[in-house]
Amino acid sequence: MLRESQIDSLANFIVSGLIAKGILKPKGDPKDIIALVVEFLSANFETEAQIDEEADKTAEDLARKNPGIDVTRLRNLTRQKLAEKKNFVL
Repeated sequence: MLRESQIDSLANFIVSGLIAKGILKPKGDPKDIIALVVEFLSANFETEAQIDEEADKTAEDLARKNPGIDVTRLRNLTRQKLAEKKNFVL
């Protein structure tokens, strides 16, 4: 997961780029928009981390019950299904 400073930098880069290209014309302080983008990105990364954690646990449990199964493939498939179930794009 990204550190808070990395998320802040990413949000600043996105918003600044959109403003510079004229795609985004803020009526207020751009810092408010950056704060919203930081909040959105943080929530998004947190959701992805939760999906990854749940997929890891599920894959490990199934691998213990079924030796010889490809854990990596199982984890990826589980991750995709969980994301789909939560309407989350990976």
